[in-house]
Amino acid sequence: MDIRIVKIGENSQDYIEIGCHKTDENINEIVSFIKSRQGAVEGTKNDRQYQLPVVDIFYIESVDDRTFIYLEKDCYESRKKLYEFEQVLASRRFVRISKAVIINLMKIVSISPALNGRFLCKLTNGEEVIISRKYVPDIKERLKG
Repeated sequence: MDIRIVKIGENSQDYIEIGCHKTDENINEIVSFIKSRQGAVEGTKNDRQYQLPVVDIFYIESVDDRTFIYLEKDCYESRKKLYEFEQVLASRRFVRISKAVIINLMKIVSISPALNGRFLCKLTNGEEVIISRKYVPDIKERLKG
């Protein structure tokens, strides 16, 4: 497969074009990946609203009926419930890893066993989060695909 990157003018909108003889599983996977990197969610910090690109989100956590969105170095609050994020982001490489956390699979560096059947998940920003044993089979399946 040949890959070409073409520079376009400043006034032109970015686009991706795929040339293929037929649409197969590989092409569908590429399209799915590209779509998963698009979009934004709303978050609040210091009483200001922000549009947070989905690609920048590391994980989303629910604590004491409040929902927090974690980026590389910042944290934002959201009015949405965790289950709402889970529904919206399921097709975008996000998966629930505990009762209170949904994680971006693209931000995982490593996963290693921890105590009591749980796993420790290290992220690209150095943070570590626990994968509850209930969710280990789900995350293993998602990482295979």
